[in-house]
Amino acid sequence: MEKKISAELFVGHNRCLSGKRMQLHRPEGIGGPHCGPASRLVLALVLATAVLAMGCGKTNAAPAIPVPEVEVASVVQKDVPIVSEWVATLDGYVNAQIQPQVTGYIIRQTYKEGSFVRKGQILFHIDPRPFQAVLDQANAQVAQAQAQLAKTAMDIDRDTPLAKERAIAQSQLDNDIQANRAAKAAVKAAEAQVEQAQLNLEFTEVKSLVDGIAGIAQVQIGNLVNPTTVLTSVSQINPIKAYFSISEQEYIHFADRINADAQKETPSNGPPFELILADGSVYPHKGTGLLANRQVDVSTGSIQIVCSFPNPQNFLRPGQFGRLRAAPEVRSGALLVPQKAVSELQGSYQVAVVGADNNVSIRAVKTGDRVGPMWIVEGGVKPGEQVVVEGLQKVQNGSTVKIKQPQAKGD
Repeated sequence: MEKKISAELFVGHNRCLSGKRMQLHRPEGIGGPHCGPASRLVLALVLATAVLAMGCGKTNAAPAIPVPEVEVASVVQKDVPIVSEWVATLDGYVNAQIQPQVTGYIIRQTYKEGSFVRKGQILFHIDPRPFQAVLDQANAQVAQAQAQLAKTAMDIDRDTPLAKERAIAQSQLDNDIQANRAAKAAVKAAEAQVEQAQLNLEFTEVKSLVDGIAGIAQVQIGNLVNPTTVLTSVSQINPIKAYFSISEQEYIHFADRINADAQKETPSNGPPFELILADGSVYPHKGTGLLANRQVDVSTGSIQIVCSFPNPQNFLRPGQFGRLRAAPEVRSGALLVPQKAVSELQGSYQVAVVGADNNVSIRAVKTGDRVGPMWIVEGGVKPGEQVVVEGLQKVQNGSTVKIKQPQAKGD
């Protein structure tokens, strides 16, 4: 009934404004044909009542924004070893290429490929018969030279008293003496030929030069070999060397220590090295640094470093790859924060520090080396301060947060 009255009054009011007089059916006592001031006041009240009735049940109050809940961690200060890793290649401590010293045919191989051989062990036999014949000929030449020497000695003994009695010319005795000296020289030359022939005969037995693992033979029985032919290789692998490269900047940083150790036969001042193998396992023996190469590689800007590892079981072999890990320096009093507490924005790094009043302060920091899950930072924070590690996206500079209490293990 109220909605009907309101509608009628609203229509009557419009018609009054347009100057048209129309007879409307109204409840008695409301409005009139001339829409006077009293009717307009009543109309306004009715309209206000209708508006209030339409908005009934609705609220305009904004909901309260909840305080973000975050996890924090303390800034830690302590001495931290700076661990570095490099890619390394293993190689024998000594790699000896086995080559013959004479030319001949291989008639026998006397070692097992891939086995451990001793220094002086015979690996190959070259046909010795031609060299035996040369040795026999050299021995004959020695005998001939010795016979000539004996004859010249007899001539001297015979002609010496005759020359004193002037029975023969002194020049004849002088010739005898010179012939004797020449015969002595011929004997020495012949003996040298015998020694050379004996060496060549011995060289038909090709021997290992070092203790180590012998490789696969590069020749077969019946092959004609010469001093330029590589028969096989023997590598001394206990200890074994590991080669890796460091940048020129790293070398400059550690140059004093590297050069001091290089003067020692067995460096002892360097850090121990760990060798991580291709399968991810860590080699049980620690390595030691030996030396740095003589020059920086101009193509890569790096310098080669050599270290060695004990290899008693011959487990490591030349050509293997691995990763070397060592801590060449210790950073004293370093400030550490969890890596997940550091956020990057346009090339700069920052952390969110929660103060005693639970207000957040966004601070710029300079990052250093990474140590496990932690990050060394320089400036911006102090030891013991709380930094946000979970919920960084919820906080702003100056905002208030609620610190989430860590859950006990097993919850």
